[in-house]
Amino acid sequence: MATHHAQAVEMSLVIRDKSSDDELRTLAYDITVTQSTQRGVFMGWLQQWELPQASTAPRMTWMPGHAHVERGAEGSMPPMHGMASDDELRRLRAAQGTGAEILFLQLMIRHHEGGVIMARAVSGLSRRAEVVAMAKSIEDGQRAEIVEMTEMLSKRSAQPYASLLE
Repeated sequence: MATHHAQAVEMSLVIRDKSSDDELRTLAYDITVTQSTQRGVFMGWLQQWELPQASTAPRMTWMPGHAHVERGAEGSMPPMHGMASDDELRRLRAAQGTGAEILFLQLMIRHHEGGVIMARAVSGLSRRAEVVAMAKSIEDGQRAEIVEMTEMLSKRSAQPYASLLE
């Protein structure tokens, strides 16, 4: 999930610098701080447990249903749940005004839904209390932010992308 969190931070920093909406800038700051902190905890656990912080194994092989996923074009692996594509990130960086805010909110809602999916999977796989507690905290926090971001989209007369959770 460290890679997933890193992308959320990246997108949040982009919109924080583009938007003049205080509510959205505060949300972007909160996502940046929360997910950077959680990412640090993940890396700390790996160090504490004497596990590598990087792997040569394909992404997402830890998650049920991903161990034998076929490689796509040019050997690329399918993205993690909810990850924005390179093209979507380029569009976000290029967008301005309300269009940038809407795109950010749509991408981040989908990103958070992917985080919820992965947090649930981790909860079912781990026997470590601290990992299960973190996964529950991530799921709860991201669900609350999904509600908040959906309301922000509504204020901009826009809708989220189709839900990954349905």
